[in-house]
Amino acid sequence: MSPLNANPPGPGTAPETAAPARGDTAAGGGGAAGAGATDAGATDAGAAAAGVAAAGVAALERAGLKAAVRERVHAHRDELLALSRRLHAHPETAFEEHRAAAWCAELLRDHGYTVTAPAHGLPTAFTATTGSGPVTVALVCEYDALPGLGHACGHNVIAAAGLGAALGLAPHADRLGLTVRVIGAPAEERGAGKALLLDAGAFAGVDAAMMVHPCPVEVADFRSFALGTLAVRYTGRAAHPSLNPHEGRNAADALTVAQVALGLLRQQLPPNWRVHGITTAAGTAPNLIPDTATAEYEIRASAAEDLAQLRTRVEDCFRAGALATGCEVELTRPEPDYLDFRSDAGLLALWRANARALGRPEPVESGPFACTDMGNVSHVLPAIHPVLDITGGACAPHEPAFAEAAVSPEADRAVLDGAVGMAWTAADLAAGHAGAAGR
Repeated sequence: MSPLNANPPGPGTAPETAAPARGDTAAGGGGAAGAGATDAGATDAGAAAAGVAAAGVAALERAGLKAAVRERVHAHRDELLALSRRLHAHPETAFEEHRAAAWCAELLRDHGYTVTAPAHGLPTAFTATTGSGPVTVALVCEYDALPGLGHACGHNVIAAAGLGAALGLAPHADRLGLTVRVIGAPAEERGAGKALLLDAGAFAGVDAAMMVHPCPVEVADFRSFALGTLAVRYTGRAAHPSLNPHEGRNAADALTVAQVALGLLRQQLPPNWRVHGITTAAGTAPNLIPDTATAEYEIRASAAEDLAQLRTRVEDCFRAGALATGCEVELTRPEPDYLDFRSDAGLLALWRANARALGRPEPVESGPFACTDMGNVSHVLPAIHPVLDITGGACAPHEPAFAEAAVSPEADRAVLDGAVGMAWTAADLAAGHAGAAGR
């Protein structure tokens, strides 16, 4: 039987060998003259034996608490799956997640959490806290949907799993040595909500942060691209294309020159650097030289350091378009950069062990894929972002079929496994902190 599911002695009950060990050590410390070294050795041995005994009790008690945490999560199964489906049925896009944030906050408040909503200057963000232990763990919940696709990225699963971990830990937080902070983070798809929350202090005092994400494959050591956004606006001079074309400055041509330059640039970019975008305006009629052209672009690279280099090269292409056509160009960043996600090795080891105990599929190794503002958090404090297989590769996020998969039985299992896995990982982290403090 897994020790995580064992039925240990009750809290505070020592193994039968603990007391004799301490007694034997005490009896060995004789009081004869000249035996100071022996006494010192006996004292050291006694302390070591007592420490071993205490560690054994703590391990058994933690196993019992972890079993209780799992039972607590499953006791809330119906609530959690109902929340997942409710979010899925009422998708809200970035910074518009008013109902989603309210429903999540309400559930936490109903179960004893102290809730602040809205939080940190964002109308659809919230924080919720319980426990007073020395280790503070942030459980991060996303709940924004995709325009036109609903929850085709499965953020309903993310929110329900995060709340499930929170409800599982709540009654046991103090005994585990935890302060649990739930962070409701809007606008992951567009807007970099976590970067904004990070700057506003939402993660201040947090020792570790975690979340899970549904996916077509199981990956523990998730890695993402760094992503930057770029808004482009060319301003030229309107003119008639046959009467006085020489007086015009064609903004659409400026954008065309830039796009040709970008196409040529791609030949020299490293394999994991990406440039892609759309034209949002380039004239209104064929008999008018356009004086305005706009575009939206995204750039991606394996690491934040590479992203800065890529941005410089891409912006130079847009400046070239302005130079070639006599137009002016304005380049702006609509949102903060999304940094590459970097898993914390210690937290990741705890998650792997717990996922294995839950019977999750064996994770595969993967290079970076997708982007997330959780990457920004991982650059500041220890974090993990495991992805849980809900489709077996049949479809991927941002596809209509994935929206359907986000309320499948496999997605429901991901909610519960994700909740228990994160709660167990938080418990193990606190235990490690207590053990280090004891040494």
